[in-house]
Amino acid sequence: MTALACTLPRDSGKPLSRWSAAELARAVIQRGIVSSISASTVKRWLQADQIKPWQYRSWQQPTDPRFLERAVPILDLYERAQGLARKGHIIVCADEKTSIQARQTSGGTTPPGPGHAGHVGDRYQRRGAVQLFAGLLVHRGETLARCFERKRFGEFQEFLRMVFASLWCKRIRVLHLILDNGSTHAPKQLASWIGTLGLRFDVRIHWLPVHASWLDQIEIVFSVLQKKVLTPNDFASTRHVERRLLAFLAERNRTARPIQWSYTSKRLLKRFGQRRLAAS
Repeated sequence: MTALACTLPRDSGKPLSRWSAAELARAVIQRGIVSSISASTVKRWLQADQIKPWQYRSWQQPTDPRFLERAVPILDLYERAQGLARKGHIIVCADEKTSIQARQTSGGTTPPGPGHAGHVGDRYQRRGAVQLFAGLLVHRGETLARCFERKRFGEFQEFLRMVFASLWCKRIRVLHLILDNGSTHAPKQLASWIGTLGLRFDVRIHWLPVHASWLDQIEIVFSVLQKKVLTPNDFASTRHVERRLLAFLAERNRTARPIQWSYTSKRLLKRFGQRRLAAS
């Protein structure tokens, strides 16, 4: 049973993606291993061996040849964020949550009551989409955000101007800007454009490895937004979406705390091996 549970169903000719306890029970009976067995018995045996074939976890093999070179400095920045802030160095993770739909449900949304959950109409009319640009101040957990109709480098430039002019950047020496390689961020143009602004502080750009959004702390904020603000989706207009998003982030800032980030560069190097970095 243990050996079978540690195989993929397709290896046994079953048109399944994952085993369940009931399907494993049927499989061993069909193979003549036992004449009868219950799914609860199968589950109890597998629990004893800490095997859960009905569960799965997605994973991704790094494909960026510069993965460690880019990832390690970012993780080190997260770990040193508080100390760096005291020296005038702040860390900002910036990205976009794009194509946020405004869908007005035909039946509306009703609150929950005793014995029943809230109700949301399953038919809707599309009212447009919003592009949210946001930045996370790592050592404090605060968020700056702005909504746009489109997502181009021009909008990103406007958003960055807002960040550079904010209280975050008052009396700082260095802003460490963590970004992915998306076209909106114009990797080939961004540094030279920032150089034309005549800022009184230095901006150091740290590019995330390709396909490594899990290293970007702003993604945690976007996940919270999705769960607490955008699901379920019932908005009369894009303006309604924008007001709700910005109001939520403003309220969140009043009690903001740094994200408890525990994945360090030491853990990363232990997992991927002590490879020589292409650059320090």
